[in-house]
Amino acid sequence: MNISFELSGKILTAFIFGELDECSAGAAKAALDEVISKRGFNGFIFNLSGLTFMDSTGIGVLLGRYKKLLAQNAAVYIDPPPPAIDKVLRTSGIYNVIKKL
Repeated sequence: MNISFELSGKILTAFIFGELDECSAGAAKAALDEVISKRGFNGFIFNLSGLTFMDSTGIGVLLGRYKKLLAQNAAVYIDPPPPAIDKVLRTSGIYNVIKKL
């Protein structure tokens, strides 16, 4: 799992690549939390187009960061992921909480 970030105006995008699961959740949380704590943006996008696998632990990572971002009054979105990841997210109901672009 790799994460890179891009700031465009006041929108920060996190590009998450590889697998987001129990093995990578700790590193993902740490990387995302570090950047989220710096603030300086009012919108945040999870770009999951590079994900190849996600399980319920990955959903927990997204929801946990969503709560932190919400506390900072940031708008949060998910950039449409590949079909297999989208199916996991739709099944989980996460789009009822975090809107899809």
